[in-house]
Amino acid sequence: MRIAIVTDAWEPQVNGVVRTLQSVRDVLEDHGHSVRVISPDLFRSLPCPTYPEIRLALASTGSVGALLEAFQPNAIHLATEGPLCVAARRWCLRHDRPFTTAYHTQFPDYVSARSGVPAEWIWRYIRWFHGPSYAILASTPSIRQSLIDHKLPQVKHWGRGVDLGNFRVGLAPHPAMADLPRPIQLYVGRVAVEKNLEAFLKTDHPGTRVVIGDGPARASLAARYPDARFLGAMFGEELASAYGTADVFVFPSRTDTFGLVMIEALACGTPVAAYPVTGPIDIVTPETGALDTDLTAAIAGALTRDRDACARYGRSFTWEASAAQFLHALCPIGEEAEAA
Repeated sequence: MRIAIVTDAWEPQVNGVVRTLQSVRDVLEDHGHSVRVISPDLFRSLPCPTYPEIRLALASTGSVGALLEAFQPNAIHLATEGPLCVAARRWCLRHDRPFTTAYHTQFPDYVSARSGVPAEWIWRYIRWFHGPSYAILASTPSIRQSLIDHKLPQVKHWGRGVDLGNFRVGLAPHPAMADLPRPIQLYVGRVAVEKNLEAFLKTDHPGTRVVIGDGPARASLAARYPDARFLGAMFGEELASAYGTADVFVFPSRTDTFGLVMIEALACGTPVAAYPVTGPIDIVTPETGALDTDLTAAIAGALTRDRDACARYGRSFTWEASAAQFLHALCPIGEEAEAA
């Protein structure tokens, strides 16, 4: 099967959307499918306002359509709600080609956090963008229900996975963390305002707060919270070692739809502390972490969880299953689309 994936989020960005698309693409290709990723690096682009690490492609409907026509896909998936996928959406509608979309991020809350624009204004755009989609792929029950509540009923499940070759128990302690005062409380991800990282840095549980990742807010947060350790970006086994060295993984975001870092941490045996919001409420179980409106209380609760139980649960998330769900949700071109 020839599958075209159009996305505004791609390398060199480091985030859950990119990692999900890369991982699913790799599995699909291993199974003999041909995957064509149409991404911003193929076009002239401009930095996104307030978020220059993200490039916005200057792509016309014709230029995107030419790439799709040349590939002759059997199915088209639009992964994001940015300008590149808007151009692809326009081409698909103009040529009567069915397509699927995905809801990776609580985009209304994300934009509201960065700009102050009311989230409901952004939901109007979300309804416009996803409305013609054959199916909207969403990762958790709460996100699916949120889309249904906002009059987008054509939702299908698309879960996430863990690279179990990297994220596992038994790795040596990370040298930058091994001798820190315990308990070590770890955050991994973008260091940006929408991740609500300051809520974690303000917690007062004894021990050491560690931040792994980079982003536009790193310098200011490091200056304001000198007791926290900012270790920069890590990948692969080095990141897995950091997960395993930590006593608890803290996920302060209120706007993520899933949170890959949570299941990576769990696969390394580290329990999760988070708010009881979309993402954590669908992933964290009473045996593998703690959810509380008081993040300090969530940390204290998570520290009592059994690490072996966390690792067993984390290993249940696989990219093979995720890729199979993605493939099943696609609408083959030339076949009449049935109701989602």
